[in-house]
Amino acid sequence: MLRYIARRLASSAAMVVALSVLMFCLLRLTPGDPVDAYMDPLAALTEADVAALRARLGLDKPLPVQYLAWAKAALQGDLGYSTQHERAPVITLLAERAGPTLLLMGTGVLLAVLLGIVAGVVASIRRDGPVDITLAVVSSLGISSPAFLTALVILFVFAVRLHLAPSGGMTTPGVPVTVGDVLAHLVLPASVLAIAQATLTLRYMRAAMLEEFGRDYVRTARAKGVTETVVIAKHALRNALLPVVTLIGANIGTAVGGAIFTESVFNWPGMGLLLINAVEQRDYPLIMGAALVIGAFVLFVNLATDLVCAAIDPRIRVQ
Repeated sequence: MLRYIARRLASSAAMVVALSVLMFCLLRLTPGDPVDAYMDPLAALTEADVAALRARLGLDKPLPVQYLAWAKAALQGDLGYSTQHERAPVITLLAERAGPTLLLMGTGVLLAVLLGIVAGVVASIRRDGPVDITLAVVSSLGISSPAFLTALVILFVFAVRLHLAPSGGMTTPGVPVTVGDVLAHLVLPASVLAIAQATLTLRYMRAAMLEEFGRDYVRTARAKGVTETVVIAKHALRNALLPVVTLIGANIGTAVGGAIFTESVFNWPGMGLLLINAVEQRDYPLIMGAALVIGAFVLFVNLATDLVCAAIDPRIRVQ
């Protein structure tokens, strides 16, 4: 187990480095000069002033040297300073937005897991019946609908037309912050994140349960007179959860991408909205820092998922 953990840690660290190199190169390939973000558009700068600024920022050096300087600072916790947010440290801006994003993602993933597992078990029990067919249609719609389209439809129906929930933000302006107010603002964006993931979990759970129902140990348990509830809950469900655990880890990674669109639609003050604004404003340090943190988080979740699966099934550790 220790050797397996060491291998997974080494591969995850290599992937973080590869991600940072890729993002650094892609940002340098975008049109425009990075030094422009540090210049006052109203200031009359000569070519000598621009060259001096480029040298002070280290942008006159070869690209590999620039990356190594950035990576060295990043390892020390210094992701640079935002060019748009009053030169605030990038790490501070990300830390301020991490809480709302984790709240949104955590709620969405939790709803998706609970709804997906329960609906998948029900669909497998009612195989080919009206309930199973209805859930199959709903799951197809949920999987095929893009996150931004689902967000816009839910926003229009439940916030604009029915006025059942706030249309955006995390709290109501001018009103003391309360748990109830935050939850009211959380309902719609969390539901958007949960829909696609819950429908995908439903399909995996249904398929896994049907596969377990056909195994010999389930038929033996039924032949011995074990009640159907015990067969489902104690035997089939436990073994069917392994592929679903892997899917949950992948869903968290998918939720990161979904959170970016969802936060922009609902104006949720998280890292996704911060990243979109940084891209619009060409804030290179903030884009690089946000991409690195988000990517490292996704890799960490995948690593944790693999370790949980290895703990559940010892066969994984020897692969």
